[in-house]
Amino acid sequence: MVMSEDKGTTTKHKLPNLPASVIWMISFGFLGVQMAFSLQSSNMGRIFQTLGADPTRLGAFFILPPLAGLVVQPLVGYFSDRTWSARFGRRLPYLLIGAVVAVIVMCLLPNAGSFGFGYASMAALWFGAITILFMDLSSNVAMQPFKMMVGDMVNDEQKGFAYGVQSFLSNTGAVLASIFPFLLTAIGVANTAKKGVVPQSVVVSFYVGAVILIICSLFTILRVKEYDPATYALYHNIDENANKEGGNMFKLLAKAPKVFWTVTVVQFFCWMGFQYLWTYGTGAIAKNVWNTVNPASAGFQSAGNWFGLMSAVQSLAAVVWSLVIARVPNNLHKQAYSLGLGLGAIGFASVFFVHSQGLLVVSFILIGIAWASMMAFPFTILTNALSGANMGTYLGLFNGSICLPQIVASLLSFAIFPLLGSSMPAMILLSGILMLCGALSVGIVHETYAE
Repeated sequence: MVMSEDKGTTTKHKLPNLPASVIWMISFGFLGVQMAFSLQSSNMGRIFQTLGADPTRLGAFFILPPLAGLVVQPLVGYFSDRTWSARFGRRLPYLLIGAVVAVIVMCLLPNAGSFGFGYASMAALWFGAITILFMDLSSNVAMQPFKMMVGDMVNDEQKGFAYGVQSFLSNTGAVLASIFPFLLTAIGVANTAKKGVVPQSVVVSFYVGAVILIICSLFTILRVKEYDPATYALYHNIDENANKEGGNMFKLLAKAPKVFWTVTVVQFFCWMGFQYLWTYGTGAIAKNVWNTVNPASAGFQSAGNWFGLMSAVQSLAAVVWSLVIARVPNNLHKQAYSLGLGLGAIGFASVFFVHSQGLLVVSFILIGIAWASMMAFPFTILTNALSGANMGTYLGLFNGSICLPQIVASLLSFAIFPLLGSSMPAMILLSGILMLCGALSVGIVHETYAE
């Protein structure tokens, strides 16, 4: 139903309330995409250290994924704003292409050490780096349409719920991805391999993730019908040609609402913190709990499995917290956002002090609360402030608030890691400090709503 009200000669239209089933289906494919990201983030440090990467240079490999996102997501947004296919819509063609390429690369990445390149060889490391780059390029292409479709199709009243659902599905996928190596090891799949080769428990996990990614993406592609350009323009009260005009990205940035920049400040601290967790998490747990820094040791690979399991705990906590924040009213967004990040700061900092497998569960529950908050509130706050014109481009540009901090964190790690005594646990403590800065900076955000 189209709701309207007359104001003189002007008719204002409003996005209709969508059935919950439609909102769930819009984001269902996100479960598969997040599985791909989670397999990558929870296993990258393990894979590259297994291949023989120098721990003091580990940050170099983690520059590539956010660099890919920084370039690709604004382009996906820009071109999808100007795309229309009667069969597939505006955003879905990019989802289909990204998912297919991601599946291919997911089958290649964990085999970087299986082609006879040799331990610590440049060929193995470059193969791993290039596959990581393509995996992130394709995953970014597949991921961005889900965020954009919520902005395109969901009204302000339901948007918090929609991004909460997206966070729920995202973290459910992350739970599955994170526990796969642990479960496969438990049923007898090898968790160790010869020096320089990634264990089969990780390889098979990537294969399973690839299958789930394509199945989940097809659900969204086949079950969601996007608004055609005329209907989209009507619901957003813009001219039908608005998405074809004013498309210069620098000009759009100059016109971005203030909240675009204030939320970016919060994002900067938060994503730097998580970048160090993904880079040094396995090594920190191996050092604190298993008392080893040798990637070829059974203890290190067990720590890798445990980090994956803790990533699942993080994601499970995020799933539960997503259900909570999906019900948070608009006037309490900031308070809930800051609380979630503050609890995450405690979780990060505690990893430095914990030397017990069991106690790490508490740490990662708190980290999961922060993760759920980061997945929902920034996009809810931003899309509420956007009019609908160039929605995809703005969301793609906003991805810079995710990618740039990761790049900065990786570059700074070359100086910070040695400065902290090459201590991986100390890098996670630094993550806690950064997350606390993020929680405090929520205070500068002032929510606005588009007309």
